[in-house]
Amino acid sequence: MKKEAILVNTSRGAIVDERALYEALKEKRIAAAGLDVFEEEPTNFNNPLLTLENIILTPHIAGTTKESRQRCAMMAVDDTIRVLQGESLYTL
Repeated sequence: MKKEAILVNTSRGAIVDERALYEALKEKRIAAAGLDVFEEEPTNFNNPLLTLENIILTPHIAGTTKESRQRCAMMAVDDTIRVLQGESLYTL
């Protein structure tokens, strides 16, 4: 990656080698990173990534928006009505 690259991972923690990422960030081989997922969740408070200033870490909540919470609530209501009416649940 280029030195000005910013790595973002919001998919799966295991696709990023956290030890290698730590070294790359510490040595400024990449500019920054943003992680919403970790190799181990919840991440350990001793995770060295927590000591860096060129990283943003969130606790696996990137998809938790007002809109997504409303959509999930409406899907639950719709499925409850379907079951009460003897219908099958929607398949995602």
